[in-house]
Amino acid sequence: MDVVDEPADEPRKRGRPKVSSDDDKRVHIVEIARRVFVKYGYAGSTTAVVASEAGVSKQTLYKLFQSKEELFAAVVGAHRRLMLDLPRPAEDLSIAESLERIFMIDMDEDKDADRAGFLQLVFREAGQFPELVDILQREGMLASRQDLADWLSDRRAEGRLSLDDPASGARMLMDMIFGGMGPPEGRAQAWPDRAALLAHLRRCIAIFAAGVGAA
Repeated sequence: MDVVDEPADEPRKRGRPKVSSDDDKRVHIVEIARRVFVKYGYAGSTTAVVASEAGVSKQTLYKLFQSKEELFAAVVGAHRRLMLDLPRPAEDLSIAESLERIFMIDMDEDKDADRAGFLQLVFREAGQFPELVDILQREGMLASRQDLADWLSDRRAEGRLSLDDPASGARMLMDMIFGGMGPPEGRAQAWPDRAALLAHLRRCIAIFAAGVGAA
């Protein structure tokens, strides 16, 4: 009986680059970790819980994040987009309108509660884990402030506003907006209703825009 030669195996097609695959896993793990931290607190969260909830092995998680602290820092970095919508593409809007979008003034209440919930976690456990505040400052507030300063500097270069110190302007704006929202743990008591809060934040942005001679 003649033996029919089997066709040679075709060369395996290259899949997606490993780096991209790891990036996808990283994004997924960070999102799950954020939910775990908010639900259980930093003290009550473990890398084992995050790995289980994310559907990955602890070995995979530790390949991407060497410790719970490093994972938390990655969560803060991702959470930065809930603070300021930067960087963003060029847009044909007034400075005030752009700033309203950057600070996401019209963010829906669920997302706003999500943003506040994460900050509550940090401040609630800062006494036990002071490194959390350091991470929030380094990966969150300071990085966000630099992003905003860069945006203001670009608008100044375009001749759309007059601001001698964009870094100071960024600090001023963030103090006005985030301070005006009220403390994350007591926002509901800081304002009679959401409409009053939004009106105040828009007023802050309008005053800033007028002060820097925004075109």
